[in-house]
Amino acid sequence: MPLAFRNIDVTPNDPVEAWGFEGMLAALDRGYLQHWARIADAVHANPDLRAVFEEAADAAESTSAVEYVRLLLAMKGRSPSEIAHDRLVTAFRKTRMTQQQVAERLGTSRPRLSTYLSGKVTPSMDVLVALESLAEERVAPLLAPRLVLM
Repeated sequence: MPLAFRNIDVTPNDPVEAWGFEGMLAALDRGYLQHWARIADAVHANPDLRAVFEEAADAAESTSAVEYVRLLLAMKGRSPSEIAHDRLVTAFRKTRMTQQQVAERLGTSRPRLSTYLSGKVTPSMDVLVALESLAEERVAPLLAPRLVLM
């Protein structure tokens, strides 16, 4: 069932800025991912909407929707280097290897890899892509169905 607003003269198709407290509350409690993403986009683009969002968030029953919008807002405020660093650390963790093992596979030193993982140095895109590929290579066998021989 599509989202509909009650007792207000706007629709979910109108700009989020026009929704006001009631529309935002309805979208948080009865909306879907696309509505929550629109709220995050609007609040990010127009900081004056933050107060309306926070008021609706306090009244919302759907704490998961509120947390999702807050997560989207936090992600929108991140720099490209912060995003790349998070991807690098996530890929490293997925390998389940030591820094020394990963460094050897990437053709770099453990101290250099350590500076990447700590965020002191931003690696080239080649390093990020290679580490993500290594992580996928290491994770794929764990996800493959296992044959049970009886």
